[in-house]
Amino acid sequence: MQPIIAFTIIMLIWTVSDYISKKTKALLSSLFVASIIFLIGFKTNLFPEDLLPTSSLLPLGQTVVGMIIVHLGTLISLDEFKRQWKTFLIGVSAVIGISVLLFTIGRLFLDTNYVLSAIAAVSGGTISVIIVQEQALNAGLISVAVFPVLIAALQGLIGFPLTSVILRKEAIRIRDGVRDGSITKKATLDPEKASEKQTILPEPFQTTAGTLFVVGVVVIVSSFLSGLTNGWLNTFVIALLLGIALRATGVLKPNVLNGIDAYGLMMLAILLIIFGPLATTSFADLVELFVPLLIAFILGVLGIVLFAMLAGKFLGYSYSMAIAIGLTSLYGFPGTLILSQEAAKNIGETEDEVQIIEDEILPKMVVAGFSTVTITSVFITGILASFIY
Repeated sequence: MQPIIAFTIIMLIWTVSDYISKKTKALLSSLFVASIIFLIGFKTNLFPEDLLPTSSLLPLGQTVVGMIIVHLGTLISLDEFKRQWKTFLIGVSAVIGISVLLFTIGRLFLDTNYVLSAIAAVSGGTISVIIVQEQALNAGLISVAVFPVLIAALQGLIGFPLTSVILRKEAIRIRDGVRDGSITKKATLDPEKASEKQTILPEPFQTTAGTLFVVGVVVIVSSFLSGLTNGWLNTFVIALLLGIALRATGVLKPNVLNGIDAYGLMMLAILLIIFGPLATTSFADLVELFVPLLIAFILGVLGIVLFAMLAGKFLGYSYSMAIAIGLTSLYGFPGTLILSQEAAKNIGETEDEVQIIEDEILPKMVVAGFSTVTITSVFITGILASFIY
């Protein structure tokens, strides 16, 4: 397939997904719809297995994902990050919930090695899967190495619609609060004035190319610092922290990539990383591991809901917001960003309502994604993987 054909097909898939999401008011998220289309397309051979890499978007996404994470860091001020300590604790509680239910109840039905790999995959992303996969392969456990890959390929199909429904409930609660006066718009600076006052970069580095250069350097530094710790500190965690710090010190402006010509294409490219495993997941794999997958997801989601609700109740969050925070462990970024924006746009009926809903939800979801997928899951997986033998 020619690259331009692959590129055009992917743009059509995303156009259809966006349209359906809008028509269903985010009940069916664009990520969920796209996942279904890709899954059906790959399994019916309608799409060639190399559709994503041929389009050149997948390599682009893998290249710029760190840059988008730096951008996420600039979405949160230090004051905002301090305000989200409750969110962090709820996210940690959700991952603990996954671990507790799978390790206690899951071992009644599944081999311990499957349980350990399930905890890593359900609670985390690519890094967690790689950690347990490497340990399983070293132990000669091929099926255990495949198991977390299947979970990673399918968990978005569960996490996206569940979170979309729950965030809609939270968005409705916030909208109603706006209308009865109990929730008001947060005071913010005018975006243009904020950008002018909060960046010390010279004008040449505020262009599209200049901005991408600066953010690229930040990612390179993050990778170098991660290497100094032998990977103990994940590159993306460092990139997020540097994004927050560089915004606070005025090096990077808030929402650093917003408004540059490349941002939209970069976001689309990163989304394709989510769909990559669907191309190589066979029906035979799914049938063979159907029961273990079902057990892993049922217990994992139940652990998320129970522990997130308990933590949310204790910390004063609504049940819907607490559960949504916990469910970020099933997909992480960029789903946290996309689903938050979809909920705000589809529930808010005025510009102010949309902005207030997004301001209330997005910072929590961004922090939640890193507290579950990037930080807590990697930490727990690093410990549990050593018990796979």
